[in-house]
Amino acid sequence: MLTPERHKLIMEIIKEKKVAAIQDLVEGTGSSESTIRRDLVQLEKENKLLRFHGGAQLAGSKSEETTINERSLASLNEKMAIAKHAAGLVQAGDCVFLDAGTTTYHMVEHLRKDILVVTNGLSLIDHCIDKDLETYVIGGKVKPKTNAFIGKGAIDGISAYRFDKCFIGMNGIHPDFGYTTPDPEEAMIKQTAIHLSNKAFVIADESKFGRTSFSKVHDLGAAAIITNAVQDLKSLSEYRKLTQIEMVKTT
Repeated sequence: MLTPERHKLIMEIIKEKKVAAIQDLVEGTGSSESTIRRDLVQLEKENKLLRFHGGAQLAGSKSEETTINERSLASLNEKMAIAKHAAGLVQAGDCVFLDAGTTTYHMVEHLRKDILVVTNGLSLIDHCIDKDLETYVIGGKVKPKTNAFIGKGAIDGISAYRFDKCFIGMNGIHPDFGYTTPDPEEAMIKQTAIHLSNKAFVIADESKFGRTSFSKVHDLGAAAIITNAVQDLKSLSEYRKLTQIEMVKTT
């Protein structure tokens, strides 16, 4: 098989599987492991994929980012269970940062009243007010696709505060590439919130594991993870070597 044909087949396999092990590519192309490894290096240089230990996946893209409405419909039961559990970790007198997102939105209805909330989520503001929560908004430029405040104004705003806890959403959670999200400006807000918090939590359903996106936020050890599941026990063990994981039942 000629190299261009093999590269095309490799990309077809990865597009179908989303994440492909080297052995999958060896079997799918009938090539040697050393050949596949060289191919992956070349394809990564062409920005067609991302390599990780033992395999590869499609390179993340900002174009993959979903709207707030699309995200609100995805994995709704899982997100609501995760949100309820996360809200239960907030204690009396806490100052918490809630990231713009659908799971943090669902957290609000379960939060106790004797706390202070800071957010960059446009969708969360009215919800917090309706729940009679003391609420601060960091300001900045509004990003319509995710209803998030971003930019220099948002960074300046959030930097004025310190948090007992922060709750952050992510598009990708990967043992090698850490926490990632499509937009570099949103990544900066998430990263800053983690740095300003005594305890940071990433709240994400199982679909985010093994995925990467365009902008790195932090290594996995920077925040504990609250999720409904991890796809298999081997993966769970790998992630638990890197960070704390709290599992939430969704039934």
